[in-house]
Formats: sequence, structure tokens, C-alpha cells
Amino acid sequence: MDIALRNTVKKQLLWVALVSISMFFASMLSAFIVEKADVGNWKVFILPDQFEISTAIILVSSFLLFFIKPLLKREKSIFGLVFIVLILGVLFSYFQIKGWQQLTTEGVYLTGVGSNVAGSFLYILTLTHLLHLVGGLVGLCISTIKSKQNLYSINNYLGLELTSIYWHFLTILWIILFTFLKFY
Repeated sequence: MDIALRNTVKKQLLWVALVSISMFFASMLSAFIVEKADVGNWKVFILPDQFEISTAIILVSSFLLFFIKPLLKREKSIFGLVFIVLILGVLFSYFQIKGWQQLTTEGVYLTGVGSNVAGSFLYILTLTHLLHLVGGLVGLCISTIKSKQNLYSINNYLGLELTSIYWHFLTILWIILFTFLKFY
């Protein structure tokens, strides 16, 4: 199999995975809507500021990835940029965890005594997003190492391109989840 065909197959496999992940979260959001409609069973609480901070962080990280291809075209180093995106991804995770800590301080729990369906949905949606984000962080770690070794060029950056597509997907997914959790 030639390289171009292999690259096409890898991109298609990524898109299949993204559709699968989308279907999972669509089903979770459908259940969220149905459960919230069950009047009297939904505890209203304010989403901690840490989730807004993490939203800004993931947006910036995704935006920075758009500068990689132009840098590769000009044969410039992309290491610093990829490393910053990786750090921002770790910061996103940190603020998610801080948000959960704030929620538990306010009495919003995943399970157990004092838990509520609303809190459980929040934890499940944000935790499963964060678990998918770990895959993106692994891709960013690999891309950071390869970019430090100058292994990417405008003619050879498939791994970084796949990681970027996945990261942009996670960003869009987070915006959707955040919007539901904050405004719905």
C-alpha cells in the first residue's frame, strides 16, 4: 500500500472514531434532556468558574494549532507551539479537576448520599470528555517529541495533522457540553 493511500485510510479511521464518539455524547445529551424534563428530580446549581477558564484554555489551544501548517510551509520550528498546546491541554485538565473539587465543596456529588441526577450527569459528561482528552494529550506528547526532533515537514506531518483534527473535535465537543451544562 502506498503512503498516500495509507494516510487516507488513517484519516478515514479517525473520522469513524470521531463519529462514534459523537454518537456516544449525543446519546448522553439526549438522556440529559429527558432527565432534566423530569420536574422535581433536577437540582439546579451554578457551574464553577473553573469550567469557564478551562473553556477559554481549550479554545486558545485549538486556535494555536491552526498556525502549525503555515510554520511548516516556511520551514520554521513548530516545537514551541506544539509544546504550548500540550501545556494548555494539561491546564484544561487541571481546571476541570478544580471545578469538580469546587462542586463537591458545594455538595454536588457524582454518587452516594446527597447526590442528584444533575450532578451525576455533569460529572459523567465532563469525566468522559476528559478521558477522551487524555488520548489527545498522548497524541500531543508524541507530536511534541517528534517536533523537537524536527521530524515534521510540510510533506510529512500526518501524525500531527491527525492529532490536530482530534484536538479540534474535542474543543468543539467541549463547547457543546459546556453550553448544555451552563445554559440548558
